[in-house]
Amino acid sequence: MSHTVTGETSDQPAGSNQQRGFFGRIWLFIRQVIGELKKVVAPSRRELVNYVLVVLVFVAFMMLLISLLDLGFGQVAIWLFGNGEQA
Repeated sequence: MSHTVTGETSDQPAGSNQQRGFFGRIWLFIRQVIGELKKVVAPSRRELVNYVLVVLVFVAFMMLLISLLDLGFGQVAIWLFGNGEQA
C-alpha cells in the first residue's frame, strides 16, 4: 500500500470528510499543507536577484507615472479653478 500526497487512505474514499471528527479534519489539513510545502522549490540566487530587480523597476516606474499624473491633474485643477485668490 502506498501513501498518497493528498493524505487519503484506501479505507476512506475521496470526499468522505463528513466521517472524520473535528480533529481528524484538522490533522488531514495539516498533512495536506505539509505535502504541498514539500513541492515548493526555492529560486536560485540569480533568479531571486532578477525578481527583486524587476519588482523594484516596476515600483519605481509606477511611482514616476503616478507622480506625473498627480502633478498634471493638479496643474489642470489650478488652471480651471484658480489658485485660491479672490479677484
